[in-house]
Amino acid sequence: MAGEARRGITLTDRQRLAWLRLIRSDNVGPATFRDLINHFGSAETALQMLPELSRRGGSTRAIRIATVAEAERELALCLRFGARFVGIGEPEYPAALRQIEAAPPLLAVKGDVSLTALPALGIVGARNASISGAKFAAMIARDVGRSGYAIISGLARGIDTAAHRASLDTGTIAAMAGGLDQPYPPENADLLREITEGRGLAISEMPFGWEPRARDFPRRNRLIAGTALGLAVVEAASRSGSLISARLAGEFGRLVFAVPGSPLDPRCQGTNQLLKDGATLVTEPRDILEALAPLSRIDLFTRPQAEEPDEGEGRMPLPPAEDERSAVIDALGPTPVEIDDIIRHTGLGMGTVYLVLLELDLAGRLERHAGGLVSLAGDAA
Repeated sequence: MAGEARRGITLTDRQRLAWLRLIRSDNVGPATFRDLINHFGSAETALQMLPELSRRGGSTRAIRIATVAEAERELALCLRFGARFVGIGEPEYPAALRQIEAAPPLLAVKGDVSLTALPALGIVGARNASISGAKFAAMIARDVGRSGYAIISGLARGIDTAAHRASLDTGTIAAMAGGLDQPYPPENADLLREITEGRGLAISEMPFGWEPRARDFPRRNRLIAGTALGLAVVEAASRSGSLISARLAGEFGRLVFAVPGSPLDPRCQGTNQLLKDGATLVTEPRDILEALAPLSRIDLFTRPQAEEPDEGEGRMPLPPAEDERSAVIDALGPTPVEIDDIIRHTGLGMGTVYLVLLELDLAGRLERHAGGLVSLAGDAA
């Protein structure tokens, strides 16, 4: 995969500005962004439609739309920082990440973007890692990195730091919970600088200046699990972010590896449980390399989830009729359901159902769940 030509579309400056405005607007997450582009053909047209869609979905308040000035300021800050934004359909977007459900439409990246063409292994684990745990994580990162894989981790203390340092020469990717200019923990700012100035890359979906909060770290974990073909967990407590990463990796169809540890060490309770649940046992780097070898030969550059290939005019589909909207809302409830089931239940066309769901989403009345399931928001059910 690493030797193949990079394929994809390239956003124009005008499109990139519109994409940034759209993803920074209220109630527009990655799945909503994708549906808006698919329905209206361009981010510019989608931006024009946001107020009407929100109103039709039942919102009584004006939706906040990121302004041109706000997006231009973030783009300027990005450039001053030596970074740039890469769209999901562009060649330098991580190939495996584009395939996950609700992949980020835009990533801020700084460093060696050629690493996004390599198959990647995620390595995560305890922040309060033992000496032996950190050494084993470093051994995995070094040997797997030398075999042609990028190593991706979360820049945290302990296992993450050991994995990054061991793969500085072969290629390491730091997935960040805050903006690229907000490393966490702050003590790893120098490590981040080594990564982005050498054979490494930093990626984030968060705005510049965004200080990471507790709820942002699962999003960071999603980047790690989605970018990698497999995830190795080295020391993890029974309730830890590393196990969230492992769960996400399983949901994305990635391989999950776990390093066994002493039953008496709380830092190993999570990894030992992963092994009980079916994770691949790892006692040496070769265990990982043999399992990943077939996957690394797969062409992951499939059609992206959101694509805007030219500057053509967007589309303005007719709004759903009131009875169609009511039928979709009546079919929904607090229990998550598949969109295909809504289509079958209502007998409405796919485009109509998706458009009603967009209206509800932008009005804050829809909740999206793993596996593409949807439900009415708690106060709307």
